[in-house]
Amino acid sequence: MRCPFCLHDDSQVKDSRPTEDSAAIRRRRQCPACGARFTTFERIQLRELTVVKKSGKREVFDRDKLARSIEIACRKRPIDEGKIERLVSGVVRRLESAGETEIGVGTIGEMVMEGLQTLDPVAYIRFASVYRDFREARDFETFVGSLSGSVVPLPTRRLAREAE
Repeated sequence: MRCPFCLHDDSQVKDSRPTEDSAAIRRRRQCPACGARFTTFERIQLRELTVVKKSGKREVFDRDKLARSIEIACRKRPIDEGKIERLVSGVVRRLESAGETEIGVGTIGEMVMEGLQTLDPVAYIRFASVYRDFREARDFETFVGSLSGSVVPLPTRRLAREAE
């Protein structure tokens, strides 16, 4: 492991232990060249996953990118960070154990939507608005209506002001 301070290529592990959720291993390291100490977190990766985009482009699966998109959907919501991390780990675990090395963005999106639906309804709708590419208010109305079983029209600004 490369030292982040002097960029020396060989560091020594001084301590290893699992993280609280056992999803990673925390290692305390020391660089023999400069003496700096630093911590790394290492995750077990079952297989190398490739994401197939809608355009057909392929890229290496990035766990951090998945976590960022879920965190954006959950922003300013009363959701514990641990629950978000468990959702991300659960999606990654399902993808790795699926047996496929190439996974479509649709599969990943549906897994995230399943998890967010049980986690927080607002985060679920936020994620869906990007994932399903809502372009106008009618798309939101239809989607939210499908959640409650009936289409509920959204109030316009004028109606909202008149109600005050």
